[in-house]
Amino acid sequence: MLEVSRSGFYAWKKREAQGPSPKATQRQQLIAKIKAVHQNTNGIYGSPKVYQELKKQGESVCENTVAKLMSQNQIRSIVCRRFRLSTTDSCHEYPVADNLLNRSFDQEHLNQAWVADITYVPTAQGWLYVAAVMDLCSRRIIGWAMADHLRAELCTQAMEMALSQRRPREGLIHHSDRGVQYACGEYRKMLEEHGTVCSMSRKGDCYDNAVMESFFKTLKSELVYHQEYQTRQEAMRSIFQYIEVFYNRKRSHSSLGYQSPVEFEATFN
Repeated sequence: MLEVSRSGFYAWKKREAQGPSPKATQRQQLIAKIKAVHQNTNGIYGSPKVYQELKKQGESVCENTVAKLMSQNQIRSIVCRRFRLSTTDSCHEYPVADNLLNRSFDQEHLNQAWVADITYVPTAQGWLYVAAVMDLCSRRIIGWAMADHLRAELCTQAMEMALSQRRPREGLIHHSDRGVQYACGEYRKMLEEHGTVCSMSRKGDCYDNAVMESFFKTLKSELVYHQEYQTRQEAMRSIFQYIEVFYNRKRSHSSLGYQSPVEFEATFN
């Protein structure tokens, strides 16, 4: 009635009694490891980065297999897009610096060039503004500050944190947009006191600060857009954990050979 031969039925029954084949067992173990990597990175890794993480763990598997298993098991990287709010006020009378960085984003040494910018995070209490400073060599966030305002002190606090942690030599290039927070006398004075050279993007050209823009896009797509923060304090705790616990120490970067910023900086010691 089932159109199955007697020998075929007994062969199937024997296989069932023996349990899963070694290949099937290995497949299930690999799927479990893929899920573990995906969960440990808050669901943000796609197949290329999951594959690289498995390689670090000593797993012998090809990238196509990882991609196929993720697709079959509906394991996907989270992707979100939202509206954009400008935080740059370039309509001011302060002097504007030349674009000395000139999109030289790949730096060979630490503390050679830093980039800075501001973004915003929505909460039920209103906007939370985040200022950050990044070392272009390692892509590490070395300074950050958060507040409910866009005054210059927000940016100076982030830069002061970076300076106290890194203590760079004179000649460091600091690149930002033309916003009033970075062009004002208070901020420029701080840069001059530390022998830091000021560089600014050309008017209306976000690509001149593309690496910092990319970081904020990553922060939002991987974290902020999946949250509904009730208070600014809640958002601040979440962002702190993302930057210091995950982004700097765990998140792999293809531009760094799939190392985290902290792992990459360790190679300079």
